[in-house]
Amino acid sequence: MSLELPVTNSAVSAAPVNVERLLIVRLGAMGDVIHTLPAATALRQAFPDAVLGWLIEERWAELLCTLATPRSGPRSPQRPLVDKIHTVNTKQWRSAPFSTQTWERMAAGLSDVRAGHYQVAVDFQGAVRSALLARWSGAPVKYGFAQPRENAATIFYTRQVIAKGNHIVEQNLSLAEAVARRPLPIPQLEFPRDEVAEHECDQRLKECAVEKFVLLNPGAGWGAKQWPAERYGCVARQLAAVGWKSIVNFGPGEEDVVQAVEAASGGVAERFTGSITQLIALTRRASLFIGGDTGPLHLAAAIGIPVVGVYGPTDPARNGPFGTRSIVLRSPSSLTTHARRARPEAGLLEITADQVVAAARHLIGSRRG
Repeated sequence: MSLELPVTNSAVSAAPVNVERLLIVRLGAMGDVIHTLPAATALRQAFPDAVLGWLIEERWAELLCTLATPRSGPRSPQRPLVDKIHTVNTKQWRSAPFSTQTWERMAAGLSDVRAGHYQVAVDFQGAVRSALLARWSGAPVKYGFAQPRENAATIFYTRQVIAKGNHIVEQNLSLAEAVARRPLPIPQLEFPRDEVAEHECDQRLKECAVEKFVLLNPGAGWGAKQWPAERYGCVARQLAAVGWKSIVNFGPGEEDVVQAVEAASGGVAERFTGSITQLIALTRRASLFIGGDTGPLHLAAAIGIPVVGVYGPTDPARNGPFGTRSIVLRSPSSLTTHARRARPEAGLLEITADQVVAAARHLIGSRRG
């Protein structure tokens, strides 16, 4: 079988004139899904009557839909963007690749996607597994980047698009523009809203007598990106001295990190952990976010919360906070690399707690003004 492989660097491409059923493929992770949301929202606006589906890892589906809401049907504040959510669990599949149960789950998931009868699939991930899933969707037209993260992914595309822009949000938007065949504005995002979670968040803050707070996120995807927990504690202590409460977000496996932050803060920092839906509710109420290049930082930026980014080996020009007021601290000695080293990158350690606090106070002060 031969594949049609036109390559374009323009928003005008050989896309269908009218797209009635469109599938987005971006499996994870949290920050990457958030970076895809502007492009997906732009496609929704370009094709307002189309059935828009999204193929995503189960653990990140809350970014598109609240837990109690059906995964398909009429859009609502609980599922504001997409008409259908198709979930996979590739980590579970890989853990037992020869299990009958694994094959049954894979077959059921792929059958669900193929039942959508999508005309176009757009792979924003650029990995072999995501491109293969786009191919298995049955969509006759499959878009992807001409230079994806994994080069072998291109063999599954029928349309290859040369990315434009420096930031990954801009690059994703250029892929969406190729589908729409016209320039697309960067849209305002809407995250799922769970009224129960919103109410619970308000009640919890009220019970703790918290009126204004800074959300700290000391965790990181890997050690090289993780600014020391003790410095986050120092930041919390200094912010408390000027009347700002610090709430420390943490996820599974980060208990030691949050304990170190609390200890270094002298007890003024308060921990938070919960579902993605609960994190969305809490982030909406924050006055400021401080953290490294992680999903919660990109969530805060997407919601419009001012951000102090503490960056080391990742490039803020590509992966920095997008669409909000921000100050990114990064040492000139830091080198861009995605090597997953366990220890903090040397340049990251050059950033001091005093520098972070100064950036935070600047953003808080400008927000007051």
